[in-house]
Amino acid sequence: MRRKDKEIKDQGAILDIINKTKYITVAMCADNEPYLVTLNHGYDKVNKCLYFHCAKEGKKIGVLQKNNKVWGQALIDKGYVAGTCDHLYASVHFSGRVTFIEDFDEKRTALVTMIEALEKEPEEVIRKQLTRESVQNVRIGRIDIEKMFGKISEKAVISL
Repeated sequence: MRRKDKEIKDQGAILDIINKTKYITVAMCADNEPYLVTLNHGYDKVNKCLYFHCAKEGKKIGVLQKNNKVWGQALIDKGYVAGTCDHLYASVHFSGRVTFIEDFDEKRTALVTMIEALEKEPEEVIRKQLTRESVQNVRIGRIDIEKMFGKISEKAVISL
């Protein structure tokens, strides 16, 4: 990392950013063609992975079937600081590999993880939405994180 002054060294702070964000942006590539998607997610701290749900077919699925290696970012935008040519943020970058989950229990765990991350009242949503049929019919991707680091810019710095 070039800007060591912006590096987040505390793993808890990095995970806090992942858990506060409602979506991640994930880059992938197949046949020398890059592809970028934005996904909502849930972070599983026990297994150190990110879960996402998606359609059973489509471009993302095709790309990941050819090359499951991804690079992603979670970003908290703290805004542009007028008059300083500076922007405040906290971000986490990660690399990993995507696996599509077939096991019913892991799919259910992934959906609970995502619902708890995204819903204000997760218990009711879990009770109403997670039927045997709904779990079986959804496609779940798991990003097994291989590397993760964070950066933060907390104050504007004017450099002339």
